[in-house]
Amino acid sequence: MAGKKTAAGGTFETRMAELETLIARMESGEAPLDSILRDYEAAGKLLTQMEKELAEARQKLTILRAQPDGTEREEPLEDET
Repeated sequence: MAGKKTAAGGTFETRMAELETLIARMESGEAPLDSILRDYEAAGKLLTQMEKELAEARQKLTILRAQPDGTEREEPLEDET
């Protein structure tokens, strides 16, 4: 599936790459503290936005359930957590 553009601009995949970059910078231990704190705040915002996007996508997912009469019926995907 190609990356779908989101309301805030960019794609989910672009945000994931940005989050990975922020995490790598923080884990490197080479950045000054103020830079790490800014990256941490930015990563938190990205993560919150991405979690919201995933929740919205999950609501759109359905599964087909076989019925006793041989037909199939669409049902919302149940949360497994």
